Amino acid sequence: MSEIIYVTEEGLQKLKNELDLLRNIERPMISRQIADARDKGDLSENAEYAAAKEAQGMLEMKISKLQDLVARSRILDETKLDISSVRILHRVKIRNQSNDSVMEYQLVPESEANFKLGKIAVSSPIAQGLIGKKVGDIVQIKVPSGVIPFEIISISI
Repeated sequence: MSEIIYVTEEGLQKLKNELDLLRNIERPMISRQIADARDKGDLSENAEYAAAKEAQGMLEMKISKLQDLVARSRILDETKLDISSVRILHRVKIRNQSNDSVMEYQLVPESEANFKLGKIAVSSPIAQGLIGKKVGDIVQIKVPSGVIPFEIISISI
């Protein structure tokens, strides 16, 4: 059985928009490219035709993957989230006890992760170390450069 993917309403809409773009714009465009290449003659020696067919195969694979993601997605209701401990969709403010720097991250599903916006995937090492912890807890998180102690300062939605 396929694994359920939890997303925000915004994340699901983003997936649906991308799927619509691929189906309604990219797919017809590649079909036209194939038709144009086919009109140029011998298909066995037509590089344009081969390239267009390969692009079509890649596009159909991407569409199929997105359809699967949308079908397995379940929207998380942010209003029903308990902030007594760290969970998915929570914003967590943490202090690196090694250098006293403070960071804030939101734990999001894989498909919505964007480090520049402070959104980290719930499966990342930092998020995995924070899940289930409470305000005031000190967690030891293993990162590529070693183990870093973090203190949880606040949890919010």
